[in-house]
Amino acid sequence: MKLTSNIHEGNQTTITEFILLGFGDLPQLHILLFLLFLVIYIATMAENILIIALLVTDQHLHTPMYFFLGNLSCLETCYTSTILPRMLTTLLTGDRSISVMGCIIQFYFFGSLAGTECLLLSVMSYDRYLAICKPLHYAALMNGRLCLQLVVGLWIGGFMSVSIFIFMLSQLTFCGPNEIDHFFCDFHPITKLSCTDTHMVEVAGLISCSIFTLPPFLLTVTSYVCIISNILRIPSSTMRQKAFSTCSSHLIVVTVFYGTLTLVYLLLDSDALRDLNKVFSVFYGILTPLVNPLIYSLRNKEVKKALRKSLLRSFVFFKNSKC
Repeated sequence: MKLTSNIHEGNQTTITEFILLGFGDLPQLHILLFLLFLVIYIATMAENILIIALLVTDQHLHTPMYFFLGNLSCLETCYTSTILPRMLTTLLTGDRSISVMGCIIQFYFFGSLAGTECLLLSVMSYDRYLAICKPLHYAALMNGRLCLQLVVGLWIGGFMSVSIFIFMLSQLTFCGPNEIDHFFCDFHPITKLSCTDTHMVEVAGLISCSIFTLPPFLLTVTSYVCIISNILRIPSSTMRQKAFSTCSSHLIVVTVFYGTLTLVYLLLDSDALRDLNKVFSVFYGILTPLVNPLIYSLRNKEVKKALRKSLLRSFVFFKNSKC
């Protein structure tokens, strides 16, 4: 692989390309991985686009919970598209090079969408808290205007969450080596390759992540503690089961998201565990957008009912068009 570089300040060489090592140098493994990730990408996009279409077209699903769910599906389509298309191209062509700025841009969108998901999951947990713990005031509290304001705010907040330290990251100088032992551009692999002081960038990243992930996480945990406590006080077992079923799917999504996030960035962030880090990064960045629609939406009774109605309308339309 040819290394593109510029001469900078005498004998110092400034790297302009990184090499994403990905999953190694086994061609036969690359073909298998390409087919596997291609199926995953197509399935992820199809599931989430289907959910968005159902939520837009079915009037019965125009409620706050499904409005937030539609934003989650939109986020997942963007989220998986920041990683998989580039990975598929690398596996197919063997070209593992990526420009320094391209790498930073990929991380910007990946980090922004991760921050947006943290905020969105906290808003969704608060929505479930109001629906279960304050049902009589739910319609007044979670009105359409507030839902729109929350969604606009969390998308803006998510993309602002990494802006400062992304700018600082773009100011770093990279002099070699230029190999990133990962399948996408992440914060720590990039900073480790810099030949300038990265202390301020790391501090800015820590502060930003603390501000935009810890409060949403605490809000999510607090909401579910209140929800579970309220459900346990319901005398009827049937009502308890019905109440818990409305939030169990969201609880699974939250657990998977924060569980894999913690494993990747706190417990497995070391050179000795880099291969295990890759495995959990696949769960966190690729498989989670695939399973979220299955867990949260397609097992939901109202969504399944809307899907059946849509399929029936499509069948009738095609049948009449043939006649």
